[in-house]
Amino acid sequence: MDVKLEPSWDDLPLMANTSHILVKHYVLDLDVDFESQIFEGTIVLFFESRNRLEKQSGSTKETCRSESNEACRFSTPEPCHSPVTDTRTSSSKTGYNDFAICGKGEKDTSGKDGNHDNPEQASGISSSKYCCDTGNHGSEDFLLVLDCCDLSVFKVEEVDVAAVPGIETFTGSPQITFVSEELRNQIVHELVTLPADRWREQFDYYAHCSQAPGCGELLFDTDTWSLQIRKTGAQTATDFPHAIRIWYSTKPQGRSVTWTSDQSGRPCVYTMGSPVNNRALFPCQEPPVAMSTWQATVGAAASFVVLMSGENSAKPTQLREGRASWHYYVTMPMPASTFTIAVGSWAEMKPEICSSEDLAAERSLTPSEADFRCVGICGHMEYPCRFQNPSATTQEVIPHRVFAPVCLQGACQETLLPLVRPCLSAAHSVLGTHPFSRLDILIVPANFPSLGMASPHIIFLSQSVLIGMNHLCGTRLCHEIAHAWFGLAIGARDWTEEWLSEGFATHLEDVFWAKAQQLAPHEAWEQQELKADLRWRCLQDEVRNYPEEMQVLRPNKEKTGHVSDSGSSVIKHGLNPEKVFMQVHYLKGYFLLRFLAQRLGDDTYFAFLRKFVHTFHGQLILSQDFLQMLLENIPEEKRLDLSVENIFRDWLESSGIPQPLQTERQARAECGLARRVGAEVHKWIRVNRRPHKRKRRETEEVFEKNLSPSLRLERRTQSSPSLTSDQVLQETSTAPSRPACLASGASLRAEDSEPPNSAKPQEDIPALPTGCRAGLLNCSIAAVVGDEDPRSSALGPFSPRAPHMTVKLISFYRLQLSTS
Repeated sequence: MDVKLEPSWDDLPLMANTSHILVKHYVLDLDVDFESQIFEGTIVLFFESRNRLEKQSGSTKETCRSESNEACRFSTPEPCHSPVTDTRTSSSKTGYNDFAICGKGEKDTSGKDGNHDNPEQASGISSSKYCCDTGNHGSEDFLLVLDCCDLSVFKVEEVDVAAVPGIETFTGSPQITFVSEELRNQIVHELVTLPADRWREQFDYYAHCSQAPGCGELLFDTDTWSLQIRKTGAQTATDFPHAIRIWYSTKPQGRSVTWTSDQSGRPCVYTMGSPVNNRALFPCQEPPVAMSTWQATVGAAASFVVLMSGENSAKPTQLREGRASWHYYVTMPMPASTFTIAVGSWAEMKPEICSSEDLAAERSLTPSEADFRCVGICGHMEYPCRFQNPSATTQEVIPHRVFAPVCLQGACQETLLPLVRPCLSAAHSVLGTHPFSRLDILIVPANFPSLGMASPHIIFLSQSVLIGMNHLCGTRLCHEIAHAWFGLAIGARDWTEEWLSEGFATHLEDVFWAKAQQLAPHEAWEQQELKADLRWRCLQDEVRNYPEEMQVLRPNKEKTGHVSDSGSSVIKHGLNPEKVFMQVHYLKGYFLLRFLAQRLGDDTYFAFLRKFVHTFHGQLILSQDFLQMLLENIPEEKRLDLSVENIFRDWLESSGIPQPLQTERQARAECGLARRVGAEVHKWIRVNRRPHKRKRRETEEVFEKNLSPSLRLERRTQSSPSLTSDQVLQETSTAPSRPACLASGASLRAEDSEPPNSAKPQEDIPALPTGCRAGLLNCSIAAVVGDEDPRSSALGPFSPRAPHMTVKLISFYRLQLSTS
């Protein structure tokens, strides 16, 4: 079933037919094999057909292939029957808590491409791999379509949930006397719709059902982007089995995970925020509307630590000598793209001193029945919500752990660990309740293609943030923490609206970081104005160097949020290799929010933002949802010419620099720091015009003599030397030796180097172009702009988490344009 939606070559197809059936819960049971570089095991999916669910209000659809047309891809109809396969004799390798994987010893029947279809010998299927049931008056079977690529699928079977002891409580009968497809689906329906205060019971039954025997193999096929499954005679989504088990393995070259070595040379694997999201890790429904819960058990050698985006702080369970398993779960329904895993020899950092007050503030809050009595308060689907938990709403600092490769323990202990508490507390003071109950932070391997990536309950950070003073580390950490609210708890219903994640995180990182530093109001304002100057320069470069069609924040315009009849869609430019280097959606989104905050005033704007978070957490939104609520909360005297239509026209649906931003930048007055920077630049221009025949030592002495003490001593932020170097580089007459001298004298040399023990691949840092002799300035923008980031994953985690260019790359190429 290759893509029929006619996407452009660089569009990412979302193939799952979510308009017909939705995954409500995943149970994964996987083993990690570092020698073969694969994950292998099973995944059990629990479904709910859409005709049982309330249709989402305001959703629109465009004409596309009908359900029957999807099925007609199959060959000429001929009778076929799949015999029931009884798997009750399969032996579990682990107990209930470890979610057994029963068929890992099965013979690999894949073809050369690694994809597995139903083997005829095993299932009794006729010579036609797929067929329609002609005994059912010529009507077609229902076709389940899952997003999938780079996977080897061995078998798909229906799960006999009726065989689970105690499951009769969901049937309304004291015992089960006759098992039918309808009864099994009724059991799954009752299970997935249990109220939030029974989530523990619900997850226990999910676990037991995931180990239930199979009751018949299902027909399946794979193509480039999808896995298609059918059951003969099941003509609608309601008739299709609502619990299925898929036996599969990943491939070493799969695009969802990266197999590598950490900075200590030890093997590891992690999800790095691939443009294809998690479809090369497990078959799933990628569209953001397919929000589900999950639980996962991952087995690995006992020497490894398994971290995942689960809400529990998992501890290893000994399986056998040298082998352990880790179990995580999530009770908040979220898109499959937010699932994150990292397996490696990670070392946990412990704070040297931990007061009793700190321990009390970080006490993990276990949901209880009393916490969920006011379920009507929130607008999202029912789940154990922290916004309804009085204890959680006042928790300034959530429990957190910090992990890193062994060789980076010292740097983490010194730079990162002291920042976590103040940054979390600052975020709470601005937005209120932390949406997630805990947080792990991991310093990932050197080949990580970004400075950071946020997922539920876990943040990945590049080793680059550990170098120099704490400014880069603090701003990056604040950016990722902001994604807990924007990108995770609140996600974009249309992934092309990336600014709803990245624009908010970029704007909020400045606010969080100023509070974490406990800056006085005028100091915070000057710091943020200087950052705005740098981002303005970066945005100007972006619009000059990228195609106009990629500069639009709402590219689908009035069709934003539309899907086909089946629920499939495409993400424009989702696979475009240039997109991973772009920051437009960060920067234009940031400037739009800054413009709105200035129009309303900070107090009014952030009070509204807290209200917006409380209203929309746990939900998917479009741009108009935010803008309409904002305008409804603006006093009439401040609204003036603001309207949703005008903001769409000026900011979201046009390329280039928005006119209101152009006007604002022309009329603005420089802050004190910017004036000092300007004076420094003019001084260096004068120095540059002097004769250049001095010896090197004399040149360095001139630099030391001319560098302003205010910039030499500026240590609270790195913004001043950053902007200075950026402006100097824009002067085409500047001698090539001057920027290098400036970098050395301003102590920029050490600010962007990698840790001395890092094993950074050479391809991760591009070579300087010929003629570029100022290779020490690659940190200047990184210390301040820091605007690139996947997520989550994401692009927000409700969106494809394509890896974005690290700021050091921006600095290299800005340097190339200025000095080569």
